[in-house]
Amino acid sequence: MNDAAPAPTPAPAPRRARVRAPELVGKGGWLNTGGKELTLADLRGRITILDFWTFCCINCLHVLDELRELEEKHRDTVVIIGVHSPKFVHEADHAAVVDAVERYEVHHPVLDDPELTTWKQYAVRAWPTLVVIDPEGYVVAQHAGEGHAHAIARLVEELEAEHEAKGTLRRGDGPYVAPEPVATDLRFPGKALALPSGNLLVSDSTRHQLVELAPDGESVVRRVGGGERGFGPDAFSEPQGLALLPDGRVVVADTVNHALRVLDPADGSVETVAGTGRQWWQGSPTSGPALEVDLSSPWDVAWWRGRVWIAMAGVHQLWTWDPEAGTVQVAAGTTNEGLVDGPAAEAWFAQPSGLAAAGDDRLWVADSETSALRWVEPDGDGYAVRTAVGTGLFDFGHRDGDAAQALLQHPLGVTALPDGSVAVCDTYNHALRRYDPASGQVSTLATDLREPSDAVLVGEDIVVVESARHRLTRLRLPEEAVRVDAVAHRTQRAATEVAPGTLRLDVVFQAPAGQKLDTRYGPSTRLLVSSTPPELLAAGEGPGTDLFRELVLNPEVTEGVLHVSAMAASCDDDPANEYPACHVHQQDWGVPVVVAEGGAARLPLVLAGLDA
Repeated sequence: MNDAAPAPTPAPAPRRARVRAPELVGKGGWLNTGGKELTLADLRGRITILDFWTFCCINCLHVLDELRELEEKHRDTVVIIGVHSPKFVHEADHAAVVDAVERYEVHHPVLDDPELTTWKQYAVRAWPTLVVIDPEGYVVAQHAGEGHAHAIARLVEELEAEHEAKGTLRRGDGPYVAPEPVATDLRFPGKALALPSGNLLVSDSTRHQLVELAPDGESVVRRVGGGERGFGPDAFSEPQGLALLPDGRVVVADTVNHALRVLDPADGSVETVAGTGRQWWQGSPTSGPALEVDLSSPWDVAWWRGRVWIAMAGVHQLWTWDPEAGTVQVAAGTTNEGLVDGPAAEAWFAQPSGLAAAGDDRLWVADSETSALRWVEPDGDGYAVRTAVGTGLFDFGHRDGDAAQALLQHPLGVTALPDGSVAVCDTYNHALRRYDPASGQVSTLATDLREPSDAVLVGEDIVVVESARHRLTRLRLPEEAVRVDAVAHRTQRAATEVAPGTLRLDVVFQAPAGQKLDTRYGPSTRLLVSSTPPELLAAGEGPGTDLFRELVLNPEVTEGVLHVSAMAASCDDDPANEYPACHVHQQDWGVPVVVAEGGAARLPLVLAGLDA
């Protein structure tokens, strides 16, 4: 006789749409697997999260950080697979992907997909996109953009319980195999600064340190920071930009900590002067006491016109920090990603990553995702943004000559030169370029550099940070430019064929399980649509609160880019909880389109969920 209580009946598994997952295919092969080729069959029994990313994309880097906690907590049931899907030509270079995986501490297998084969099979339209595959090999969710880690964590727990009960969950070690570490004094350094002592200070980004070098650029004088990712007085997280303050201290863009720190070279002490350690999201304050306002991936800093200007790569803006007042505020940019000039408050940037002041008249900006060189200048009581080189998100290459037709490829650094021109670290072209405002000409100063990310003047020389060669390289500024064969590129991402006339835009959003749209203070969704060229849309551009829109295409324009920015806020759906946790889901899409008979009449963009 058995006196034990009967086992409780398991709750029915949640009903969810399931689509068989396509195989994982990439011409570049696999990284972080010890040489093993993985298939979906190898992953059966595990919950698999595909992270479609490209290493140029700041939003993709944010998602890598969002996933770290999930990756650690569920390491015996979850396998994250990075599917590297390049935007730029350089990102299709396998060696560059290998570098990026180490640079950003990607601790899971990565499929190198230079021809976007798997991207197309999964109908991905945006970087980053996350796809969840259940232990039986079915796609159960798709999320574009940032801010979905909480929803995926909830889904993982549901899938663990469901497939544990079905007997289809397989626990154990994942397929990740760590590569052998390499010993070098620097590891993917980001930015450099000449100190008054004559020494050079370098942000050693992957080692989470600052390194002071002797004037020879090689001998290590000291290291600042313990070398582990952190946010304490002796810790940084992928630091980048450096700028000298008038009092001799150095302000540091502590990028992944979303903060500004200040180093006192005299005693090596570090203090936080701006940021909370949290990432800025839409709706957060954009000005106020510096230590109370969230920042988003500050990538470079420069002292200009009495303030520290910040290249806020994570939100496509420039901000300022006022050391005297102890405040920060937005100085230029709308958070929309693109290339739009004009008054600072109306301008669009795309991941600004390098700054250099040229007197009080001009602040140069390396606007990386538009492969552009831009500048900020005083304009009446405010500022204006102008473009010297670059046309938009999808045109890039290596072409010298007149600035109107010259091309760069994802530049990360700018350096003001004594003659009024500017040197550009043309990162993905492995070159140092020069733009001369007096002649309007672009030339090439040096080639055969490896991902140059910054440069600093030292006497008559220019010292270049060769990030992917883990060193500083000293060059004599040449009197004549290097000649290279001109080359122009467009992104390998295929344009979407759309039918002429009316195009239905649908942003698909399904609130995560246990949550609902937060409508307590009005509409909880937002949609902003524009186009390049602006003439592409005859109607339908502008802001709104519905996640759908009828767009009317101009019959006289046959191709262009649709810019779509969507946001949705959802909160925990528990009436007993007086203070439910709320989450913002957001993504910007740049969708290249070609107008053609027989093209699609509907354009679905998945923010969260699956398109029915």
